[in-house]
Amino acid sequence: MEKAYYPPVAFHFSVEFEGLPAGTDSSFQEVSGLSQHVATEDYAEGGENRFAHKLPKGTTYDNLVLKRGIIKDSRITGWCTKAMEEMDFEPKNLTVNLLNEEHKKLCTWNLVHAIPVKWSCSGLNAESSGLLIETLELNYHYFTFKQH
Repeated sequence: MEKAYYPPVAFHFSVEFEGLPAGTDSSFQEVSGLSQHVATEDYAEGGENRFAHKLPKGTTYDNLVLKRGIIKDSRITGWCTKAMEEMDFEPKNLTVNLLNEEHKKLCTWNLVHAIPVKWSCSGLNAESSGLLIETLELNYHYFTFKQH
């Protein structure tokens, strides 16, 4: 009998920055922005007034947004701070992996030439017991997607 297929869960993933060690510093609670779409340009054909042709112009990518509890002495946060405060941008490639229950890769997104474009932290609130969450937003050239 054939084994039943179950769609993978979205909460088991890893993030790896090229040139930075894996571990706690690269642990995130949320990853979003793995999105691409084809930009189009309208072209009106002479004599045809019912519609305009949509011509493809190229692929565009949304910014990658990473969220996690703030980490003391983080090399990733240091990389962002250096870029934003000193305007010293050091692009990095990074990988996002979706993992199965055996911690093996199911899908991989390889992001090329990422740079930080925004850093923020959640609000401070004396009436709340939540974690201080930092949000990193990265711009990148493109990504490749692979299923394993």
